[in-house]
Amino acid sequence: MREQWKIYAKKADFNKIAQQYGITPVLARIIRNRDIVGEQEIETYLHGSVEQLLSPYQMKDIEKAVFLIEKAIKKQVRILVASDYDDDGIFASMILYEAIKRLGGSVTVDMPSRVKEGYGLNERMIDEAFENGVGMIVTCDNGIAATEAIAYAKSLGIIVVVTDHHEVPFKEEMGIRSYILPNADAIVNPKQKDCNYPFKGLCGAGVAYKLVQVLYENAKLPLEELYRFLEYAAIATVADVMDLVGENRIIVKEGLKRLRKTNNIGLLAIMEANKLTPSQLNSYHIGFIIGPAFNAAGRLETAQMAVDLLRETDSNRARQMAVELTELNNRRKDMTAKGVEDAVQIIEQSKWKNDRILLVYLKDCHESIAGIIAGRLREKYYRPVYVFTDAENGIKGSGRSIEAYHMFEGLIACKDLLDRFGGHAMAAGLSLKKENLELLRKRLNQDCILNDEDFIPKVMIDVPMPLSYISEAFIQQLQYLEPFGKGNPKPLFARQHFRILSARVIGKNKNVCKMRVADTDGMTMDALYFGDVDQFLNDMEREYGTDEIQKVMRGAANQVDMAFTYYPTINEFRGIRSTQIVVQNYCRIG
Repeated sequence: MREQWKIYAKKADFNKIAQQYGITPVLARIIRNRDIVGEQEIETYLHGSVEQLLSPYQMKDIEKAVFLIEKAIKKQVRILVASDYDDDGIFASMILYEAIKRLGGSVTVDMPSRVKEGYGLNERMIDEAFENGVGMIVTCDNGIAATEAIAYAKSLGIIVVVTDHHEVPFKEEMGIRSYILPNADAIVNPKQKDCNYPFKGLCGAGVAYKLVQVLYENAKLPLEELYRFLEYAAIATVADVMDLVGENRIIVKEGLKRLRKTNNIGLLAIMEANKLTPSQLNSYHIGFIIGPAFNAAGRLETAQMAVDLLRETDSNRARQMAVELTELNNRRKDMTAKGVEDAVQIIEQSKWKNDRILLVYLKDCHESIAGIIAGRLREKYYRPVYVFTDAENGIKGSGRSIEAYHMFEGLIACKDLLDRFGGHAMAAGLSLKKENLELLRKRLNQDCILNDEDFIPKVMIDVPMPLSYISEAFIQQLQYLEPFGKGNPKPLFARQHFRILSARVIGKNKNVCKMRVADTDGMTMDALYFGDVDQFLNDMEREYGTDEIQKVMRGAANQVDMAFTYYPTINEFRGIRSTQIVVQNYCRIG
């Protein structure tokens, strides 16, 4: 795939910033590249703590919601926390459940079945709640689009408080948008047009945390009791792929501190099952190990499994449950790999292979992994992708987009073809009748205004940097910039003219290429490539020929000359520490 490598060219007095904050000019440059400017912003970015979190009282309806919940607790009204089945919903529900229970409330949690019911509050949940004497429903990570369900709950006399973070639905006529809000008793969602809360990027668990903050402040509970919920909010924020900027960055940073010392038996069990050391946790482990393990429950079984693990108090039982969840996640990985393989075959053999927006129907795909498969295909083809599979009354789809295309707005223009849909710029879900699929493919592609430039991934390089700059001290200072993730990517360095002195394929699954490289200054260092190793070697062979690659693999003198983007790390083996680089992107030089 072609890539466009670009170096950030943002200006600032890097030496002055470095001196003022006790960092290197390289770090000062990276911070500027993240659009962190001004003394207060830089100070918060480097040293932000819970004290810098915004006041929840700025959020519309939060005091009204708190009043209603406090009244329900006082009168012992049964409260249902109505959650979503993904990580954000799971951990948001735990924040609300544990907080309401701590305050003396009578509370339970329910969530829809991903496969049987789909996203959001539904009539089945409301009927069961009513039969069980529930007098209040508090939603989390859903509800803003549940207009009909909430109207039904209200008709039964149930008080409804919505906490959500998704976009507010709207209809557009003559270029004018009118927003559609459900008739809830209180709606806490910073995305509301008339909500004055300055940070709009919280996940559902982040919004739930803000609500609980007010509840706990009113109850005069110790701050540490509130802060322990940051570990839940941190997992949800990373797992829901929220931008790690502003408050989210602080939530994850502070949440990770607490996760490393957690006493939650379920979290400790899932770490043990995945061979994670709590004290070494970072955002990568949340996003690619812990989050997917909990999420697998809602995808293949029921999210109640994940909630039960988080509530478990017996260590042996928790270990058993964590192993079951981890095995479930491994099964999900295998199913995903098979789905991606099948989808690629369908795309490559299709007449619409070159469409700007790809719509793939996978008959035998488990609908819960359609979004993951769409994400993998988006990475491979770098274009918006929808993956569809059979559902009870037609087909269901899940989409993943690229930066240049707003997926939710694209669907709004085709809503006459759809039974249900929702989402945001980068991801969406929808259901429709199967006979409408080809018409949807035609309409989405006709309407989209993506150009050829939009389909070339941009690789943004923070600093062109020789190997000689890399030291343990520099690598340790890079930790000031963590946590990394969407909105705060891991810094990317680059260098032209790497000579590959030797290379070999290592790893249990032969999925790592370990090289010894030298730059033009004669500095040598180990380099690792964790991507598609076969593709990497095939690309080099295509550029330089079989003989040259064989020389590389033998460690003989060769003509291979590559440019790499990379991130430096420390390798520790048998007590010996050394610096190395992890290659992210590559291309031929010359």
